Amino acid sequence: MPTARATDAYEGAREKVRAFLGAGSVEEIIFVRGATEAINLVAKTWGWQNVGEGDEIIVSHLEHHANIVPWQQLAAAKGAKLKVIPVDDSGQVLLDDYKKLLSDRTKIVSVTQVSNALGTVVPVKEIVDLAHRAGAVALVDGAQSVSHMRVNVQEIGADFFVFSGHKVFGPTGIGVVYGRRALLDDMPPWQGGGNMIADVTFERTVFQPPPNKFEAGTGNIADAVGLGAAIDYVQRIGMDNIARYEHDLLAYATHHLKPIPGVRLVGTAHEKASVLSFVLKGYTTEEVGKAMNAEGIAVRTGHHCAQPILRRMGLETTVRPSLAFYNTCEEVDRLIAVVRQLSHAKR
Repeated sequence: MPTARATDAYEGAREKVRAFLGAGSVEEIIFVRGATEAINLVAKTWGWQNVGEGDEIIVSHLEHHANIVPWQQLAAAKGAKLKVIPVDDSGQVLLDDYKKLLSDRTKIVSVTQVSNALGTVVPVKEIVDLAHRAGAVALVDGAQSVSHMRVNVQEIGADFFVFSGHKVFGPTGIGVVYGRRALLDDMPPWQGGGNMIADVTFERTVFQPPPNKFEAGTGNIADAVGLGAAIDYVQRIGMDNIARYEHDLLAYATHHLKPIPGVRLVGTAHEKASVLSFVLKGYTTEEVGKAMNAEGIAVRTGHHCAQPILRRMGLETTVRPSLAFYNTCEEVDRLIAVVRQLSHAKR
């Protein structure tokens, strides 16, 4: 019965995701291709149904383009307005300014839990709570948080929570939407086809309940199972252990990188995940990246699909080493040595 085994494995992965996020029910877990598709799903179902002319959508200045563009598209189509929570020079959101943006026209607040460009850990619980008090729903983009810290969607209070499998060491092409059951029940399906129907005639179609309603077509069984295996892996190590180790590694790297002449750290919020965004005077970010690459050190250079926040910091690109629990202080030392050499050569 290979089909039955495949179905069991797929649904088993759904249960692993439910437990990983602390969701109340597997019916609140929808498999998609990634956090980008997840946000688009919410914007084009819940958003399409609930956002009208003159309504307001709030995002933060820290957002990845995937948490900006779908809302811009929705606002343009519906005559709604997109408002942005500003950040201070350290890269932390300004909660007092956020409170002033909220009104009875606010329909949804959609914010990242961790900035992919700066590493800022955003106080999402407070942001969600304030959104609810204003009568709005809240989406939390957890693409950058799920691999660095323990996440509980019920503790956060999020109405929607999204992440991508590859960010938590799983395969690419798989992601998750968590949605509160009451909201999912009321939302129209996004795509039509097989698997999401209870009954089809040419006159009318009856849809399945969530999550099937949002999973038209053949499920991405292999990658869902791969995501389940990745979740098993990080949970064996322990998310709290990962968070503690990465925090120490970040502190070590920051301590050694900051004093190097010509280095400017970008994103210095008090609470950060293990992302070190920086620029080096006298060099393009690409040149720094190539020098790192020559030493076998893999970093990202560019705008990190978060142009608004980099421009807020007066930049177009940064070098972004991202530290994980499998990195070591010795590896950080190698990275620091490259930056020191480059800095010294320009003196």
